[in-house]
Amino acid sequence: MIECVLFDLDGTIVNTNELIISSFMYALQHHAQPAITREQMIPHMGTSLSDQLKAFTNLEDISALEASYRHYQVEHHDELIRSFPNVNEALEELRSRGIKLGVVTTKIRPTTIRALEMFDLQQYMDTVVTLNDVTKLKPDPEPVLTAVRNLGADPEKTLMVGDSGVDIQSAKAAGVLAAGVAWSLKGEATLRKYGPDYIIQDMTDLYEIVGGGTARP
Repeated sequence: MIECVLFDLDGTIVNTNELIISSFMYALQHHAQPAITREQMIPHMGTSLSDQLKAFTNLEDISALEASYRHYQVEHHDELIRSFPNVNEALEELRSRGIKLGVVTTKIRPTTIRALEMFDLQQYMDTVVTLNDVTKLKPDPEPVLTAVRNLGADPEKTLMVGDSGVDIQSAKAAGVLAAGVAWSLKGEATLRKYGPDYIIQDMTDLYEIVGGGTARP
């Protein structure tokens, strides 16, 4: 039975997709870099900001681009992010069942907390692990293991929920179960390639999983 559920943030419990894509487009344009399409960006989303910018530009020093990205994101944060259906309802139900909850993200802490507070999600989280709290990011197991340790959880009774391959890889490397979300921009078929233990179509699907459900991809 699942006793702890960890969530990625972007694209999983908060719809930051348009904010992220617009921030990349702004940063590339602001620094006279060749434009790239949404379709070219999406496969890289979920990895670290620096890795994405390097992939998009083939530059090693991306500090100026990163600063522009973060500037745009701060300025346009509230207007471009949205909620996903049934997230608050599901978290409320999981907490009522005594499930420990946490966030594991590659974002920096200030924007993570800002997004969580905007949709009243911070109240449900027993731990929040961000870029600022680890030395290695997903797909390395360190972020997930950090959350597990913070919560005193049993990895075998922990589930990591995310919208990208790196979420699934990090979970598996940490010895916890992994669930992909069908609303991922990457598409359900792409997530299945990483061998998640579950694919959920709606956040309320977690009720059956934590209760010992056997539905598999």
